[in-house]
Amino acid sequence: MKTLNSVWAFLALASIACAAHTSNWAVLVSTSRFWFNYRHLANTLSLYRTVKRLGIPDSQILLLLPDDMACNPRNAFSGTVYSNADRRMDLYGENVEVDYRGYEVTVENFIRLLTDRWEEGVPASKRLQTDEGSNILIYMTGHGGSEFLKFQDSEEISSWDLADAFSQMREKKRYNEMLFMIDTCQANTLYRQFYAPGVIATGSSEEDESSYSHHADNDVGVAVIDRWTYYVLEFLETQVTGPTSDKTLGDLFDSYDVGKIHSNPGVRWDLFPGGEQAGRSRRVVDFFGNVQNVEVQGNQTGVESLKEDLQGLKRLVQDYQAFAAAQESNKTEMSDVVQRRNLEAVSSGKIRQKQRHTVGKLQLSENAQWARQVAGATVLSGLAALWYFAPKLM
Repeated sequence: MKTLNSVWAFLALASIACAAHTSNWAVLVSTSRFWFNYRHLANTLSLYRTVKRLGIPDSQILLLLPDDMACNPRNAFSGTVYSNADRRMDLYGENVEVDYRGYEVTVENFIRLLTDRWEEGVPASKRLQTDEGSNILIYMTGHGGSEFLKFQDSEEISSWDLADAFSQMREKKRYNEMLFMIDTCQANTLYRQFYAPGVIATGSSEEDESSYSHHADNDVGVAVIDRWTYYVLEFLETQVTGPTSDKTLGDLFDSYDVGKIHSNPGVRWDLFPGGEQAGRSRRVVDFFGNVQNVEVQGNQTGVESLKEDLQGLKRLVQDYQAFAAAQESNKTEMSDVVQRRNLEAVSSGKIRQKQRHTVGKLQLSENAQWARQVAGATVLSGLAALWYFAPKLM
């Protein structure tokens, strides 16, 4: 019993620590079709390359591209997409996994992706499989206006649509913290109606301001990247050199230069626990990388859950003890029967008492030993299961 109490105490202490931030996910969306919107696709692919470099695997990146600029007949460099006129890096190249392509990129599918409201049969590769420990980066680019963003020039998503989707995600415990980034005209109005907690939002331009392209490639014939995204990427590529970087969101947002961007970027902190001070201290790789942080929590719900698990284990041990007691009682009764039979056998001259007594004890010992082994294995399995699952249940 002393050993059992020690096990309970150890499990209680070990289960207090649980992972609040367990994974990072990225949802990267370009919403514009047609060749002259080449830069929007390049914006998105540039962010895609960056988050992969910082450690987020393709299995945790949802990439939505409404058009295939690489294979457009107007593309002088077939099969490629570049975000710089020097064409040093092909953004399309190899190892690009597009999850939603062409006419799959719709407002409905985007909302379903966020809220996980799918019909049966939708493959895991097209789902955002996050939980309450996931940090999510959402990046969107395209053509927009006051509190709306166009999807393929045929429909729009509003600030209220996004706000309600994020609220559903919070209620369903689909994220821990979220960074929302948008590059479009009047971008800052897109996060005006947000009300779900745990969200930091930033955009490229204020209301009644346009978002401008950075430069064009004369051989490609169109602009290849937008200004705000260009300078965000410049910071990420030069300052955030690896998944262990200590650069913070405050450092990133402080790098915004209105003179270079030609519009007024904005940041919204009020929905984040701890406000601006807490948000500024978050590391960039907490959203752009795949570094896992473990935090200690001691909330009442976790303690109650642990108590329930320990009570279940206690009941299991009590059942084992009752089973063992029954076996001991059965052993005594069987010994009495064997002794009586031995006496009867000796008196009738059928067998010798010593031989019969020895055989009876051997059989009884083997049966009791087997029963104890089964019961012991059951208890050990219960302890192992509780040790494995208790941190996840917290």
